Amino acid sequence: MSSAASRPAAGPFDRGHTDDLMAFLTASPSPYHAVASAAERLEKAGFRPVEETAAWDATSGGKYVIRGGAIIAWYVPEGASAHTPYRIVGAHTDSPNLRVKPQPDMGAHGWRQVAVEIYGGTLLNTWLDRDLGLAGRLTLRDGSHHLVNVDRPLLRVPQLAIHLDRGVNDGLKLERQRHMQPIWGIGEVHEGDLISFVAAEAGVDAEDVSGWDLMVHAVDAPAYLGRDRELLAGPRMDNLLSVHAAVAALASLAGRDDLPYIPVLAAFDHEENGSEADTGAQGPLLGNVLERSVYARGGSYEDRARAFAGTVCLSSDTGHAVHPNYAERHDPTHHPRVNGGPILKVNVNQRYATDGSGRAVFAAACEKAGVPWQSFVSNNDMPCGTTIGPITAARHGIKTVDIGVAILSMHSARELCGADDPYLLANALVAFLEG
Repeated sequence: MSSAASRPAAGPFDRGHTDDLMAFLTASPSPYHAVASAAERLEKAGFRPVEETAAWDATSGGKYVIRGGAIIAWYVPEGASAHTPYRIVGAHTDSPNLRVKPQPDMGAHGWRQVAVEIYGGTLLNTWLDRDLGLAGRLTLRDGSHHLVNVDRPLLRVPQLAIHLDRGVNDGLKLERQRHMQPIWGIGEVHEGDLISFVAAEAGVDAEDVSGWDLMVHAVDAPAYLGRDRELLAGPRMDNLLSVHAAVAALASLAGRDDLPYIPVLAAFDHEENGSEADTGAQGPLLGNVLERSVYARGGSYEDRARAFAGTVCLSSDTGHAVHPNYAERHDPTHHPRVNGGPILKVNVNQRYATDGSGRAVFAAACEKAGVPWQSFVSNNDMPCGTTIGPITAARHGIKTVDIGVAILSMHSARELCGADDPYLLANALVAFLEG
């Protein structure tokens, strides 16, 4: 662990950053809302959208591209050469949840239900007996997209009463198909009811809706927790906590033409199910943006190769804080604690991309920001998760370092972190992007 003080000695962010994170989480119940929220913050800092189908120019300043639930944003300092390297913060916008099927209207025994599919490795029991909303996007016949957010109690996945399952406390067994379909009313089931309702909420004609990407979310608001409010409970911190920190860090550098690198935010979709999508880290989106930026500034393939060779990416995703009730599941010599600062994630089998030189880059950024940091490694007897880090390193040949914030209840409908860690991470990201 770093010997730095427990609070950043210098940096633009304090506990107010955590307050803003809570607003960001609430405004971002789906990846599509998350990128819209990110774009809104970036535009306030002077960034402008760039269309992938348009020709790009060599102008300096802040720019961003949105594709579905992914956003790539970057700031080109005045006078940046074609071979200027990048400093990238990578993250992802998606979280495990329940997603609406193509034929959503179902029901039985007088109950109206919504047919859902399980997305990612969610903790199923955390969705039981919880007030749930519905959010995502509608696609109209003309190809346009409309965001929708029913952010009020609409759905519920009711658990079976203990009187009908006397052994439930000895081990809850949930069948993903039979037991996870939420109810949303009573009466006869009619095809088209759900989409008609959602279309009305979005202010569009249901007959114009030709496709949808809708998902369930918990409607209880993020909240400080604990005697001294030193903890933060909320949804989708894996991994909107990192997206928010990266957006804030990048926006804080707008107008900085003294930067030796081009700072970049790369927030992908579909990390929770393998990243194999045109909006995922396995796809070409990031590489296309970086290359087009090089070529727009008059660069050649040689300039592209030079820029990539000097580029470093911090893959920022949440990690596991030591759990007080299950400490034996953690590595005995690595016990990351909440409010202990961001974690450096290491796995020699390349589930994380960190190596010794990457550690040095991260340590230097934390030292510059006056931010403490910790190391995480999995217990050898427990399988290790993975991130966009190894994918980014292998696909683009970019040095990548895996980091994040330590949390509890990862992949729950409601997760828990230290209230100081979000702004500690954001300050470390500013120092990294500044170089």
